[in-house]
Amino acid sequence: MESNASRQVYANPWMTVREDAVRRPDGTEGIYGVVDKPDYALVIPLDGERVHLVEQFRYPLSMRRWEFPQGTAPDRADSDPAELAARELREETGLRAGSLTEIGQLDVAPGLSSQRGRVFLATELTEGEHEREHTEQDMTSAWFPRGEFEAMIARGEITDAQSVAAYTLLLLHEHAQPI
Repeated sequence: MESNASRQVYANPWMTVREDAVRRPDGTEGIYGVVDKPDYALVIPLDGERVHLVEQFRYPLSMRRWEFPQGTAPDRADSDPAELAARELREETGLRAGSLTEIGQLDVAPGLSSQRGRVFLATELTEGEHEREHTEQDMTSAWFPRGEFEAMIARGEITDAQSVAAYTLLLLHEHAQPI
C-alpha cells in the first residue's frame, strides 16, 4: 500500500492524527487514519523476585490501572531510548538503575498508530524521590512479588498490553541466560 497524500487533522503536545490517501496493491484507493506518537520507553524495575509498578487513572478507560513505568519525551521530542528509560524510571518511581538493559521492542497498535516502544530491564536499583510531571500527580507506585504480578494479570487486574508483552520479553530474556 502506498500513500498518495497526507494531511494532519489534529495535534496536541502528545500526538498528531493524520489521514492518508492510499492506493492498495490492486489499484483501488482509500483512506487510512494514523495516530502518530513518539516512541516510548517501558522499564521493568526488577529486584530479585519483585517488580515495581505504577498505578494511575487512565482517562480513556475511566479506571485506575497498574503497569510498568513507561512514557515518551515531552512535546513529541525524539529521545535516546536508554536516556528516556532512565528518566521515566526516576520520574515515576524515584528509582535509579545501576544497570539498564534493553530486552526488546514493541509496537503499540500497528493497525492505527506509528508508535513503537523499547523495553528495558532495570536492576541494581536505588531508591529516591520521584519527579513526576504535573499530569502524573495521581500516580502511586509499589513493589510486588513476581507471583502476585502474574496473578494480577490472570485476574484481569493488570491489562496494559505493553506491560504484559514486556513481561513476556523479560521471561524470554531470562530463559536465554545461561544457567
